[in-house]
Amino acid sequence: MGGSLENTNKSSIEQATFGAGCFWCVEAVFEQTEGVRAVEAGYTGGSTKNPSYEQVCSGKTGHAEVIRIDYDAGVISFDSLLKIFWRGHDPTTLNRQGADVGTQYRSAIFYHSELQKKIAEESKSTMDSSQYYPNPIVTEISPLGDYYAAENYHQDYYKNNPNAPYCQLVIKPKLEKLKNK
Repeated sequence: MGGSLENTNKSSIEQATFGAGCFWCVEAVFEQTEGVRAVEAGYTGGSTKNPSYEQVCSGKTGHAEVIRIDYDAGVISFDSLLKIFWRGHDPTTLNRQGADVGTQYRSAIFYHSELQKKIAEESKSTMDSSQYYPNPIVTEISPLGDYYAAENYHQDYYKNNPNAPYCQLVIKPKLEKLKNK
């Protein structure tokens, strides 16, 4: 009896990987999302094996700062995560988010499956045609390649440093803006 009850309550944990500027901002947005079980800051989309933060910031590795999300697909869908993604940053600026400039800050969806690719492409097309943004969306949609977790001091950055100037001036206003939407 206990075994069958556990099977009916099993969650379906899936992963999504997004680049949307500085991973501290993106991580803070998704950590507050219902159905999200874990968020990890990391790097993907480049050629250097096991890059450091300093290497990625140089813009020479080709990596993007990203977050990898473990989410319960029974609570929140990939499409719903994408809706948050689109509104959580400006997907119309190439290699830039606010004052952060460089390919490491590009807007990107790194899909884990062909189904995610299809959903991401449809979501991008829908968002672009909605004219929510006055300029065309330039978000890259690519297969997830090698992924590397960022250094420990980047993990849970907003939670661990809520009074840091970057958190107060950039992340907190972004969270408030999203909450109001």
